[in-house]
Amino acid sequence: MTVGRVRGAAAIVRLPLPAWTKDRAHLRQGFRDGSAWFLGLPWRYVRAVLRGLVVVARWWRAWVTVRDFRQAAEQQDKLADKFREIRELTLLRYRMSAGLTVLSASTITVLDVLYGDLVWWAVAAVFSSVLAMTGRRRDGSPGRKAVLPGPRSLAWTVDPLALAEAFRDARLIGKDESLRLVERPIRQGAGWAVTVDLPATRKAADVIRSREALASALAVDELQLVVERVRGNGGHAGRVAMWVADSDPYDKPVERTPLRVTDRWDAWRPVPFGRDARGRQVDLPLVWTSLLVGAIPRQGKTFAARLAVAGLVLDPYTRLYVADFKAGKDWDAAGSVAHRFMSGDDAAHVLELVGWLAELTAEIQARYRRMRTMDDVVCPESKVTPAMSRDKALGMPITAVVIDEVQVPLEDHTIVDVASRRMPVGEHIGEQLTWLAKKGPAAGLVLVLATQRPDSKTIPSGLRAVLGSRFALRVMDWRDSNIVLGEQMNTRGYDASRLLPSHKGVGILRPDGETSGDVLATTVRTFYMPNDDWRAICEQGRAQRVDEGTLTGHANGEPAPTETVHTVVSAPIPAVLAQVVEFVDHHGDGRDFIPTAELAEALGLEAGALGRQMSDHGCASTRDRITTADGVRQVRGYLVPEIRDAVDRLRAASPDDTSPAIL
Repeated sequence: MTVGRVRGAAAIVRLPLPAWTKDRAHLRQGFRDGSAWFLGLPWRYVRAVLRGLVVVARWWRAWVTVRDFRQAAEQQDKLADKFREIRELTLLRYRMSAGLTVLSASTITVLDVLYGDLVWWAVAAVFSSVLAMTGRRRDGSPGRKAVLPGPRSLAWTVDPLALAEAFRDARLIGKDESLRLVERPIRQGAGWAVTVDLPATRKAADVIRSREALASALAVDELQLVVERVRGNGGHAGRVAMWVADSDPYDKPVERTPLRVTDRWDAWRPVPFGRDARGRQVDLPLVWTSLLVGAIPRQGKTFAARLAVAGLVLDPYTRLYVADFKAGKDWDAAGSVAHRFMSGDDAAHVLELVGWLAELTAEIQARYRRMRTMDDVVCPESKVTPAMSRDKALGMPITAVVIDEVQVPLEDHTIVDVASRRMPVGEHIGEQLTWLAKKGPAAGLVLVLATQRPDSKTIPSGLRAVLGSRFALRVMDWRDSNIVLGEQMNTRGYDASRLLPSHKGVGILRPDGETSGDVLATTVRTFYMPNDDWRAICEQGRAQRVDEGTLTGHANGEPAPTETVHTVVSAPIPAVLAQVVEFVDHHGDGRDFIPTAELAEALGLEAGALGRQMSDHGCASTRDRITTADGVRQVRGYLVPEIRDAVDRLRAASPDDTSPAIL
């Protein structure tokens, strides 16, 4: 209630209007709740009368037996002394009850003779009303458990008492604490929505983190339960919005992408990406950010990446660099619109990617230099604007770099010369991508990286830290989920390893904080885009580029520029060392010492034969202590730093190798 002034004098009181007067959905829900209340009124009345009868009978029994007097005498150990008084008072109250019953019956009989059966109906109505009022369910009544304060719910499935009990069972509130309804349960989509306030000092973040325990207490699968903190002016740290689905929200036919019927798209608009559990469309912004998609094989990783890129394909002013290291046909249609395109997983393709990234680095630096010379009308800040990206004279289009199976180039150990420094080409690519992810977004660059091996060794931590948007489909464990979504995300209630294998295309989306508002992460089922739709979108994108005169590079038949740097130091290493290095990279778990027996078993060699071959290549074994189930024992094995030093020495010993190279 608020008080205001009219014309500086008269004060008026404005009462808040009910929700059903302002919203059609609330009006429909209120009508359904009112109908349910009216239809269930006779049964509730009968139950209240029966409860009232029991309450009155118990009260009369306690009164007639002088229970309070008896209990007081027992506490003072004077029951024997007071027995005569208790007995006399009990008999007196029995006689009073009998007399009152006879008097009431006589009075009703006389009135019945005078006025007929109407008297009995009136007496029954009054008597039942008194019993119903006595037996009604009241919050805080002795022997009854309190329900949520606030408007009493008329919903058939979301029971306030069950909800409060579920919070207690999940240990989210104490036994003596309760909740408060902010908005009563209302039907939304294929489920029920309710907003509650937690007790003081309780936090919504704890409820989100314990969503699995709360779902168990509510007897639903955790995928059916959506818990969000209410932010903004209408929310606070202890306000929780919940939605409980009637059934598995992802057990339904997939929905094809809306972009398949779209002739044109604006890259500055978020791309339709999928739907959440409540059926609401989730859009993915790409400009000003970068995207990392991670999953184990056959979970829809490539489909998700193509969904993000599809909106960029339909914008004729967008330039695309597409590198498919999966070497399949999933991305082949993009070759008709891409400025640069390749598909393959050989060392030559990795080196070609290095050239692309060098080209993009120079382009980004040139854009920043040009923006410094522009006035504030054309370029208000040191950022590309929509108008600038569409001005062909400026040459600053939104540029997307798409790399599928990015772990292939990042794990390549070919040694290259970079500014007079020798280093693995995978490490160099990681540094290039990190620089582009840091500096590129403001200059109109978008990175879209997809990998089926989301681990800390595949994607450098420095690169992951600057990728703003993350999408994790099902992965093997919580560590892989955190690598894609960010550190400690599993402790905040977001763990992609808990997704069901049957839910193809379902993942956890963590959009960029600057473009997603207050949403930390949400579970999304991506739209479905089969190859036919993808090819049609690429054909439409090509036709638009031809009309606008923006078809360039590979799509226009122009050859890629040839790099002028020529040397790569890349000597082949012996097969046994290559196998050992691969084992250490993928199964070493960060250890500095690998036992000989473990290496021999993994490589299928005898320990003696392995030792001789390693010794021939300058890598001697040593003894060290390891911890086993039987305790600490000393074994023979190899130090990982010495293995890598041996590999570097062999490569450095062949500087005359003249493979194609990029600095």
